[in-house]
Amino acid sequence: MLRIGMLGFGAIGKRVAAAVAAGQLEGAELTAALVRTPRTAAAERPDITHDPDWFFRYRLDVVVEGAGHQAVRDYAVRVLDGGADLYVTSIGAFTDTALLERVVAAARANGCRVHLPAAGIGGLDMLAALAEGGLDEATITVRKDPASWKGTAAEALVDLDGLTQPHTVFDGPVREGARLYPQNVNISAATALAGIGLDRTRVVIIADPAISTHVCEISAKGRLGSMRFVEDLVPSPENRKTSTLVGHAIVKTLRNRTATLVIGG
Repeated sequence: MLRIGMLGFGAIGKRVAAAVAAGQLEGAELTAALVRTPRTAAAERPDITHDPDWFFRYRLDVVVEGAGHQAVRDYAVRVLDGGADLYVTSIGAFTDTALLERVVAAARANGCRVHLPAAGIGGLDMLAALAEGGLDEATITVRKDPASWKGTAAEALVDLDGLTQPHTVFDGPVREGARLYPQNVNISAATALAGIGLDRTRVVIIADPAISTHVCEISAKGRLGSMRFVEDLVPSPENRKTSTLVGHAIVKTLRNRTATLVIGG
């Protein structure tokens, strides 16, 4: 039995719980979830606690982070020291290179693995393969409706409610873009780490009043050729800054742990 723990119990955690309850993750159970504030666990849900010591008393095989950059900073090393593999969705936390090095060192010391799942972005396998041959350039463009940028640094740059045409709120290296927009562009950090790094990968962030979806495009060019990948995804009703796909993608990633037939990475 694969024992799964969640850091956070929002859209991702609830999707994992629903998949377990529906038998879509054969050989797995959702054992516990660690949240910021107290809440009551429904009968079909795992043990939900806001007490880290209570959460970490469980013996877990896998912990999925779905709670943001601070959760990675606070708990990633502790998860690995406890012997569980760690799946990180808030990949932008690793724009802090020292944090990434500490987490990787903890995984190595404990014989565990750190997974950076594709989650809300596709094309990473091809990008990583192209990088093996050497990449000259890579760009990710993230385009979302103005409401998705509420509560971010974009509010200080433009009147989001008054936009009548697309507005570029950031154009620069992923390391800076992911730091400024931690909830919106974790996918840019995943793209950078799969390719030519946080400082050489360019991210373009656009608030676009003409769309109601999340449109992301990866383009790259190198010695082995070039690629262009575009996705157009429905935002999560619980958190407009991310897409509904992410929770489903995490379920697929977890299924790879126990499935006999594994398709993709």
